[in-house]
Amino acid sequence: MKKNVGVVGLIFPCPILVVGTYDKKGKPNVLTVAWGGIASSDPASVSIAVRPMRYSYEALMRTKAFTINIPSVQYAAEVDFFGITSGSNTNKLAVTGLTPVRGEYVDAPYIAEFPLSMECEVTHTLDLNAHTLFIGEIKGVKVDDSLLDIDGNLSWADARLLTFDAMAREYRAPGEHVAESFQVGKKFISR
Repeated sequence: MKKNVGVVGLIFPCPILVVGTYDKKGKPNVLTVAWGGIASSDPASVSIAVRPMRYSYEALMRTKAFTINIPSVQYAAEVDFFGITSGSNTNKLAVTGLTPVRGEYVDAPYIAEFPLSMECEVTHTLDLNAHTLFIGEIKGVKVDDSLLDIDGNLSWADARLLTFDAMAREYRAPGEHVAESFQVGKKFISR
C-alpha cells in the first residue's frame, strides 16, 4: 500500500550537471545543478533550473550560453565544492585544479577533465519562482575517449558517472544493467 508523503519535488536519480559560464569579468565559473536534464530531442536541448540568487544566474541571462559538464565519480569532492561555494568570491576551478577550456560553439567554458561536455545556447527561460528554468539548445558535445565503444559510439556502460540522491543527500553511481530498453516491454504487446 502506498502512503501519502505530501508534495515532494524529487526524482531519483538526479543527474549531476556542472554548469560552466563566464562572469562579467570574463572569469570561468562553474555551478553544480541537480535540477535538470534532457528537454527535447529536436532540437537537441537540455534544461537546468537555477536560483536567481546564484552567482552564475547573471552570466546565464547576459551571455545566453552555458556548458553542461558531466563528472565521473572521482570528482565528487570537486562537484560538491562547486555547489557549496560562490564564484563571486572564489575561483572554483583554480582551487580544485580543474582546467577550463573555451567553448568552440558558445561563449562558455567546459571542464577538460570531465568525460562529457555539452555546449548550449539559451533559447528559452521560464520563471518558476524559486528557480528559473533555462532551456539550452545543444550546439556541440565533447566526449572523452573512455566513453566511446570500439565502433566510436557513445557508451555509458563503464562510465561511472556521478548522480545525486536528494532525499538521502548523497552522491551515487549508476551501474547495474537491468534490461534492454524498447525490447523488454514487448512481452505485453499482443502477438
